Amino acid sequence: MSSILLIFLLQIILVPTLSLRIIFVVKNMSVFASIFGFLEALIYVFGLSIVLSGEQSIPEMLVYALGFAAGIFLGNYIENKLALGYTTLTVNLMNMNTDLVSTLRNNGFGVTVFEGMGKDSVRYQLQILTKRSLEEKVLHMIEEYEPHAFIISYEPRRFKGGYLLKAMKRTKKKKSL
Repeated sequence: MSSILLIFLLQIILVPTLSLRIIFVVKNMSVFASIFGFLEALIYVFGLSIVLSGEQSIPEMLVYALGFAAGIFLGNYIENKLALGYTTLTVNLMNMNTDLVSTLRNNGFGVTVFEGMGKDSVRYQLQILTKRSLEEKVLHMIEEYEPHAFIISYEPRRFKGGYLLKAMKRTKKKKSL
């Protein structure tokens, strides 16, 4: 019975470790990725050796798979809480909403506004780059002013210059004073 609990616990630890390793690889944070890769391999070999040692037990194998599934759930939860990196929101509007743009800018978000031609009339597009941890806040602001806005969210891998980087540098200077 203790081996079944150990297998389950190891899987719950393994999968979030695997998830974090992948996230750090994608974010080009190789030191953290290497550390989590080492831990992942260690936990994986240890857990699998318990399952495959001696008689192959169906309950142990099922608990191994169940722990893996629970670990995926936990890993996703941890990743969402960490919310590392940035997100870009592209917001398409039927009409120019200066109140929304002002509110976003007054709350510290950089907003670039584009005007384009839709099928039947002029459309407006807002481009907003923000920390991923603030994405929900931005979405709530947009929803408040434009409940029917079409929004696309994606994660940029690399960017240079612009409002966000200048604001981050100002924040770092204030903290160091």
